Amino acid sequence: MLSLIEAAKAPDYPAEIVVVGSNKPEAKGLESAADEGFATFALDHKLYGKDREAFERDLHAKLKEHNVDLLVLAGFLRLLTPWFVQQWQGRMINIHPALLPSFPGLHTHERALSEGVRIHGATVHFVTAEMDVGPIIAQGAVPVLDGDNPDTLAARVLEIEHQIYPKALAAVASGKANVDGFRVKIDGAETKGKALIS
Repeated sequence: MLSLIEAAKAPDYPAEIVVVGSNKPEAKGLESAADEGFATFALDHKLYGKDREAFERDLHAKLKEHNVDLLVLAGFLRLLTPWFVQQWQGRMINIHPALLPSFPGLHTHERALSEGVRIHGATVHFVTAEMDVGPIIAQGAVPVLDGDNPDTLAARVLEIEHQIYPKALAAVASGKANVDGFRVKIDGAETKGKALIS
């Protein structure tokens, strides 16, 4: 979230952050966003029990109240219902700490290490009703080093997340990211075609 806030400070950045919300009232990000002068809200999902639709309808209303055009998820660890996803179809993006389609879901770094991959990373994608499956906007890769543990690998992946998420948001907000089937084409993006080797 902080990398997005920092990027949005640039006068030519194509997205404006209008509100930061969380389903956890104690989330540190709410305090950080408020310190930066942003409107914030907390909508505690626990107060809704098992009624996910009621929570999501209230979340949808909060977002509309703040005139949100594009929903950017960062650390939001809840599956969204098809109803909510449909309301934000093509206007909701997420970042995942793995190179999708590998390692969807939780514990990505532990799984990458146990599978012995040599390259790991992060993916920004459009959100669809199926978890961690939407069209990929951007990916960033890091090497998996001998002696890595989940924490050291997670720290390296987080660094790449901070680089790719602001760029992906800029591409979507500016209208340069266009979904073509299941592939996202970004107008003006450089294609180098060089191999990544680890």
